[in-house]
Parts: sequence; C-alpha cells; structure tokens
Amino acid sequence: MTAPFLSLAQIRNRLILTARAILRDHRPGPDGRCPICRTAACPVATAARNVLRTAEEVQQRSTATEPTEPDRDDPQQVG
Repeated sequence: MTAPFLSLAQIRNRLILTARAILRDHRPGPDGRCPICRTAACPVATAARNVLRTAEEVQQRSTATEPTEPDRDDPQQVG
C-alpha cells in the first residue's frame, strides 16, 4: 500500500518497526560505540528511542481515558 491509503494506526506501526530496525543496526558494540556512527552517544539511536517513546505515549493516551463530555456528533438520547 502507498502512504495516502494508510490509516494512522498503520503509519504508527511502520514508524515503530522502522525505529526498532534502526536500534538493532545502531546497537553499541563491546567498546560502547555505535558500529555505524562510531560515536558513544549515537544520535540516530537516540532519535529512534524518542520515536518509540512518543508512539507509546500516544497509545497510552488514546486508551487511558474516555472523554468526560459527550461528543456533539453522537446522537442525543431522549429519555
């Protein structure tokens, strides 16, 4: 599928998969440095961790609480 036809959940899942693959590639070696960037604090791995953290926060926010006020688009119940 191409991007215009993806749902937000599918885009989120692809970002997570990409970030995980980046973290596998940029895992520090025995000397503590990234084998690709050759730095101790790999900026690419840091960015991938930030993507994962943000995706996790968004997922928790969307499932944690229900809205407190009724949605105006929902039909009103007549009692």
